[in-house]
Amino acid sequence: MAPPTTDSGTMMNAKWPMSFSHNRLQTGGWARQENIGVMPLATEMAGVNMRLEPGAIRELHWHTTGEWAYVLKGSTQVSAVDNEGRNYLATVGTGDLWYFPPGIPHSLQATDEDPDGSEFLLVFDNGDFSEDSTFLLTDWLAHVPMEVIERNFQVDSSAFAHIPKEELYIFPSTLPGPDDSGPVSPQGTVPNPYSFALSTANATVTSGGSVKIVDSTTFTVSTTIAMAEVTVEPGAIRELHWHPTMDEWSFFLEGEARVTIFASQGTARTYNYQPGDVGYVPTAMGHYVENIGNSTMKFLEIFKSDRFEDISLNQWLALTPPAVVKAHLDLSDDTISKLQKVKPIVVGPS
Repeated sequence: MAPPTTDSGTMMNAKWPMSFSHNRLQTGGWARQENIGVMPLATEMAGVNMRLEPGAIRELHWHTTGEWAYVLKGSTQVSAVDNEGRNYLATVGTGDLWYFPPGIPHSLQATDEDPDGSEFLLVFDNGDFSEDSTFLLTDWLAHVPMEVIERNFQVDSSAFAHIPKEELYIFPSTLPGPDDSGPVSPQGTVPNPYSFALSTANATVTSGGSVKIVDSTTFTVSTTIAMAEVTVEPGAIRELHWHPTMDEWSFFLEGEARVTIFASQGTARTYNYQPGDVGYVPTAMGHYVENIGNSTMKFLEIFKSDRFEDISLNQWLALTPPAVVKAHLDLSDDTISKLQKVKPIVVGPS
């Protein structure tokens, strides 16, 4: 009913529940999206929440933007071919990532490892992105004269007589076989894998939780998206910090969170987030993420960048001459001595 007394001024809305988005229902799955149409503040990135039933396929397609993904549930077989004819095939499980650079054609198929199929979060490096503007194989061929298709593939017209008259988008299919390794390309496979096993990566454990950071230094192909998977224990916080050169697009996976965004000029606004919510913090705005629930809170920090960067308030003050810090905040020598010269990242209850 009443905002915190620290809130002041106005700023654009920094919260969007993905459940508010229109859900595009298909035979075989569904998809709903967030972009500047529903969240004007989020100009740098857009997101899609998609689910595929077992065996269902998100048809062969490509985008003008990079596609980054985090698997929420189940497993997905991903396939792609790059501009030099090198191919890639992998199965990506819960908590893992994939990334396809702009223009790289690919497909997604839910495997049989989970009876509910596969659900994942897609992030695109353009806030104006729309899932409906994807370049789809069936949509393209439905708009190519049949005689051109004959000459292109060097076949009789009867070979393509049954192609769909409109896009398939998401459609049911048979499950991929356990020994289906795909065709072998004479050009070889892609030099940098399009998937990353985040679920098995080591986390940095702190007094209040943990963090896994992935960017192009570890997931080489992901040149436009960097991320952190953060867990925060009850009563703990993702410390006061900001990101110096990039906006933050957040997705909340578990628990309950509170975030206060400081926008300078005496302006600050506080939001509460639940699982399935999208959050957004513009470049350089100070913020924290507090666990206000009774269970572990987990969320993703995602950036349009090849590197993860943040600046810790605690570390900044610890590495600034003490006399300067005292002059600003009137802190005691004892308090100054407790400032942390190594980023706390996630801070436990005091």
